[in-house]
Amino acid sequence: MLTPPEELRTLGNPALLALPKTVFLCSRAYPAAVERDTYLWAMEQRQQHRCIASGFHSRLEQTVYNFLRQEPGQPIVYALGRGIQHSLAFEHEEDLRLGQLLFITPFEPEVSAVSFETAAIRNLLLADMADDFFIPYVTPGGNLAQLLADTMARDKPLLTLDVPGNAALAHPGARIYQPAGLLGSSRPTL
Repeated sequence: MLTPPEELRTLGNPALLALPKTVFLCSRAYPAAVERDTYLWAMEQRQQHRCIASGFHSRLEQTVYNFLRQEPGQPIVYALGRGIQHSLAFEHEEDLRLGQLLFITPFEPEVSAVSFETAAIRNLLLADMADDFFIPYVTPGGNLAQLLADTMARDKPLLTLDVPGNAALAHPGARIYQPAGLLGSSRPTL
């Protein structure tokens, strides 16, 4: 990670930064067709206790966050596009106590709202810490499309979904996610 950990404000278990991390992002506007396979992906990550990092900003990201939190011991790094507010410790007390959650941000507590600029900085931080990405859908020309073109993200493995209009499919080296079947084998492609 290029960003020195001492430059980040944190709340939670800093040991999570040392784990391999899959960064999960999704455009705010996405087709409903991505939801099913995204939930299957989240179930697989939860089964494997894979550390997931995200800004958990879009509706789909929030749903996955709430799903992941249900598994005791599921490591989650939550990157904020604002400063850490005091209410976070209260709202997430159990996850913090269990050591399965880390909030990170480059912003001081006085930055109390997410803006276009702070969200872009947060996404660059996530790209910096990513070992790989799962991005089910990227709106062409949107913020995530710009992020994937950045040198911070360009050479990292990307798993995505094969849906019409998904700009992530143009990412060099993008692979299509195939959910595992009931017995752990990949489902057949039709």
